[in-house]
Amino acid sequence: MMALRAVIAASFAVALSGCITGPSSAPARTVAETAPGYLSQGTLESLASAVPAAPSPGSPEAVADIAASDRLRALEDTDRWLLATRHAELRPALALSHFDCALETRLSAEDSPRLVALLARVLHDANEAAELAKARDFRARPVSVDPDRRACQVASAAGRASPSYPSGSATVGAAFGAAFAALAPDHAEAANRIGHEIGVSRAVCAMHYPADVVEGERLGRTVFTRIAATPAFGTDLAAARSELARARAAGLTSPACAAERAALATPLP
Repeated sequence: MMALRAVIAASFAVALSGCITGPSSAPARTVAETAPGYLSQGTLESLASAVPAAPSPGSPEAVADIAASDRLRALEDTDRWLLATRHAELRPALALSHFDCALETRLSAEDSPRLVALLARVLHDANEAAELAKARDFRARPVSVDPDRRACQVASAAGRASPSYPSGSATVGAAFGAAFAALAPDHAEAANRIGHEIGVSRAVCAMHYPADVVEGERLGRTVFTRIAATPAFGTDLAAARSELARARAAGLTSPACAAERAALATPLP
């Protein structure tokens, strides 16, 4: 087991080389602010307003949600924890690697500038919708409620104190997964699964409760449905597909795929 763990850690280290995790409250906020999205501010506000309220403190839903979060402590330092650490990075140029295995190829920002630009615009809209929803209904993060709770990434005091509901990373992850599914329909199921697992990783990391992830993921899928209907997205998608075709023709694959499969095989407690 220790030998396998060493291989997995090394594989993730290769995939993460050069990565710098973004702020825990909004993993790619600075990128999102500099890239224009596909949707209008009015549309984003409408989508955010449709997010239901977080579980009320002390309610049966909240109690069950907290218990589910506490059970995830069992995953600390496991293979799934290592994957969650990797998933904390959502800046488009680096988040490409999360979907290498799902698409059975190896993408790079240098060779896929149009895809990176597309993801930056998706990131803007998904992140903005989540931030607008968070502003309506504050819920503290698990690592804020319990200052001794470990996070699988560096979490600043401001990050720990920032709103937890809905999960912005789950929103972005689901939207990214849907974007990659549109990019490669033949691998849509695998792409959407990774988008989902990015959200799960935030609960594993103790940065969000499971209910935060569920609503974030739902919001991300809704945001992407609106994005996919815009002419600009269709134009960008066609250009990104050309880049994917070239990547596939090169025949490269990611060295992290065996590690990812092992991590995703870990059952959630």
